[in-house]
Amino acid sequence: MLDLPKSTIFGKRIPKQKFYDNINITPQIKRIFVEQIKLITWENKIAPSTMNIKSGETVSEIEIIHIKLNQQSLDKRVIALIDKEIPYHILFILEYENKVQAWIGYKEETKKHTFKTGMYYNTDWLSPDELKLHIDGLNLDDIYENLIRQIAGNRLNDKEDNIKTAVNNEERRIKLEKEITALEKKIQRENQFNRQVEMNAELKRLKKDMEEL
Repeated sequence: MLDLPKSTIFGKRIPKQKFYDNINITPQIKRIFVEQIKLITWENKIAPSTMNIKSGETVSEIEIIHIKLNQQSLDKRVIALIDKEIPYHILFILEYENKVQAWIGYKEETKKHTFKTGMYYNTDWLSPDELKLHIDGLNLDDIYENLIRQIAGNRLNDKEDNIKTAVNNEERRIKLEKEITALEKKIQRENQFNRQVEMNAELKRLKKDMEEL
């Protein structure tokens, strides 16, 4: 999956109780931790201290978190919670019955020098030999961006050089798709002709915005 040097191996098991016992979460999320997750391991640490790579302006370390599952799915809210509690950029590798899946969230630095996670991207379920991720870049910012692009695949526009702009466009596209679907259903239910004309004009505008992304 990842051709990392032995120096990056961290291999620290993280008890899942650490997440649901020490922070304020709902009973539902706690139940998901218990039922869906078998084992969490902090597998690798990609940093200047573990391999010959420069730190980035915003990315100082990339952690590889390996999660063995009791089923072939994990609620995204759990991934987001772990991402929030560990103050570094994280690549998640999920495993279930000899299949693996990579997940990564786009973390953006705030004015308070903390990070907020927006869009999440994931691969299909693959065999370990099929999941190939390359550590490419001159520094950790570049490596992180390239991991996002590899995992996101065609969801991100390859022509857009700026990763932030590419992710923002993807968020906008998803929002527009939802607005278009909702408006199309509303038009079908509308009986007043004048309202149909108004909503069709709005639908045309939304579709034009989608084409321009």
